[in-house]
Amino acid sequence: MDRVTGIFVEGMGAAAATSGVLTQLQGRIFGLLYLHDQPLSLDGISDELQQSKSNVSVQVRGLLDWHLVKQVRIVGSRRDHYEAATDFRRVMQEIVERRFRWNLRQVLASTDETERTLASDTGSERERFVRERLVALRAYFAGFDVILEALSHGGATSPARSRGTATTTPRQRRGQDARTTRPVGEP
Repeated sequence: MDRVTGIFVEGMGAAAATSGVLTQLQGRIFGLLYLHDQPLSLDGISDELQQSKSNVSVQVRGLLDWHLVKQVRIVGSRRDHYEAATDFRRVMQEIVERRFRWNLRQVLASTDETERTLASDTGSERERFVRERLVALRAYFAGFDVILEALSHGGATSPARSRGTATTTPRQRRGQDARTTRPVGEP
């Protein structure tokens, strides 16, 4: 592997390792394929990265799942070959949908379930406090969902679009605690 490709491959590996989405080797494989002008077989990837073919195979399957790599056929070859995706809009859609929006939906489902459970504990100070917290959490994540929806569909969003969704509780908005009163997206 030439020096330029090596620097890119290692950088992509480091970025992937801290992403929480990909492994370091997946980042390295993507980097190699992205700067390679022809599709590579598992043997070719293994040789370039000095990794076992079985390890590369497992990592490539993960990259296929994320749509970061696609399998291509080479006429006259019995081996599968792979190339890096270049449609980053599609890649980001997949990552946003599968990683972030799924987590967001889990938070909202937990909030809904907690609120249903609160129905039996009406009128107490604890119930009011918990409801205020749930309202704030739901409002924040609903605003975040607007942003993720725009990213998922390749659209643009602005702070004004999610500004109606504040990160404050009703108590904070009444002025009892203004430390964290700010619209979503503002520092």
